Amino acid sequence: MKQTSALLNSIACCALLAMLWAVPAARANTNIVYPLTAIGIDSRYDYDWAVLRSALEKTTRQFGAFQMHQAGTEMSPQRITHELGMQTGHINIFVRATAPELEKQFMPIRYPVDKGLLGYRIFLVRKADLARFAAIRTLDDLRRFRAGQGKDWADVPILRAAGLETVEGSVYDGLFAMLEAKRFDYFSRATDEAVREYEERRAAHPTLAIEPTLLLHYPLPRYFFVRRDDEGRHLRERIEAGLEIMLRDGSWNALFERYKGEIIDKSGLRKRRVLQIPNPTLSPKTPLGRSELWFDPLANR
Repeated sequence: MKQTSALLNSIACCALLAMLWAVPAARANTNIVYPLTAIGIDSRYDYDWAVLRSALEKTTRQFGAFQMHQAGTEMSPQRITHELGMQTGHINIFVRATAPELEKQFMPIRYPVDKGLLGYRIFLVRKADLARFAAIRTLDDLRRFRAGQGKDWADVPILRAAGLETVEGSVYDGLFAMLEAKRFDYFSRATDEAVREYEERRAAHPTLAIEPTLLLHYPLPRYFFVRRDDEGRHLRERIEAGLEIMLRDGSWNALFERYKGEIIDKSGLRKRRVLQIPNPTLSPKTPLGRSELWFDPLANR
């Protein structure tokens, strides 16, 4: 009897200890530090961080509390990848259009944050060139013009593989001045980017306009990327769980509509002439088969 009682007490103690050990692990804070990409006007990532915050909030019961803040130092794209590549770097996550080298170096969270909207491209051009762009009917017509992109952006090899001459600029904000100065002929931007950037910069760059007739499309998901370590695996597990919850409860679509809906309507996607090009850099692991992850403005045209 005493042996049975001692055994039960031992089991109870072990169970209690297991519970005590498990609680701190379940309630340990998740600390997210994301990059500051520019000082001044730069709303490009507001939606992305809103999606991330919501995914973390949805998983508080399962994974515990979280803290999320922006790094205090402005970082170029090259600095961002450098920081995430170091164990002692000042950030532990970033969001970017995917590319083979990024997927090799870091751990991609394979959910297209903007539902693939990045691959639907409209152009910022000089007002004086609007008639020239309105005459474009084919890719061969477009090949007579020079595109502008940021240095090492994921779009650059895609455009060049399609035979589209592409000029790179090292500073994001300087690309608008380069377009005005005729260093290239069009700045190819995601639909939401072009509308927002034009509204934010029309006073500073009055000779620019949104080209209203063309839509260039190629598949290009934007992913959250984390380090290939234990912390990164924990972040990926938590963020994936949160995004799945957001898919089921409709909150991801609600955020997409709140941040992107009006801009998509303004851009008139369904009225544009579509020029399709492939993305030869796309990984076979891209979740193209999950239609619920993707926005398709060309459906029901």
